[in-house]
Amino acid sequence: MKSRIIGTVMMMMINNPLRHAFKTISVRNMSSVSEIMSSLSTSLNGQNVESAVSALANADAVCFDVDSTVIQEEGIDVLADYLGKGDEVAALTKKAMEGDTKFEDALRQRLELLRPSKQDIEGCLKKHPLQKSPGVEEFIKSLHNSGKDVYLVSGGFRIMMDELAKDLCINTKTNVIANTIFFDSVGNYDGFDDTEFTSADMGKPRALGHLKQTYGYETMVMIGDGATDAQAKPPATAFIGYGGVIARTAVEKQADWFVTDFSNLQHVVDNFAVDKNR
Repeated sequence: MKSRIIGTVMMMMINNPLRHAFKTISVRNMSSVSEIMSSLSTSLNGQNVESAVSALANADAVCFDVDSTVIQEEGIDVLADYLGKGDEVAALTKKAMEGDTKFEDALRQRLELLRPSKQDIEGCLKKHPLQKSPGVEEFIKSLHNSGKDVYLVSGGFRIMMDELAKDLCINTKTNVIANTIFFDSVGNYDGFDDTEFTSADMGKPRALGHLKQTYGYETMVMIGDGATDAQAKPPATAFIGYGGVIARTAVEKQADWFVTDFSNLQHVVDNFAVDKNR
């Protein structure tokens, strides 16, 4: 009877979406942070690499920016070029990055300029499929294998990343936070959802805060190439800056750990991660 009760409790913990509130440590994960760091293959760059290494090994959830991180381009730039408005959108993007325009205003201006139909976006993706960054698919697979929840948290457009998420075995309904474009009954542009977390300034920290509160995550890691990704710490325990597509000096200065590929990150997960499946 006792063994039956224990078995039932274990199954309840496994199937509970708040299972990450419980700490689980396997024998192979008893290595010290110094041991992990000494095993890494290249020189390490960042403001607090040891903290980031520990956070990645112990993470309940890992959140990725999409543009210039998971993929090798900026989705809105690809779409703008396809619609023949690349220079105009680039000018608005530059203005926003220089701090002259709020993110939500810049998003609205760019979408009003493009006014992409559903058919436009589908045609763009067919002609210019999004290119994944080298090594990211294998890294995400390792995260999944270790039981860590993986999210895409992006200021880009959900419609442009749905197939990408499916290809990476990321649930498009629950594990993608991005901007939603509205279309009318025949597929013409009809605005966007300004209630999405990432439609406004400081959207990523609010998104991660929502995930942390909803699922009881103790340790979260944000990985991305931009200043908006750095803003996600806190509530993220660590911010890992990615410069494999574009190395931004400001991001490098803010990152706990700054990398230009995913090899060391995958090494940490494959060899030292706390297995959240147990």
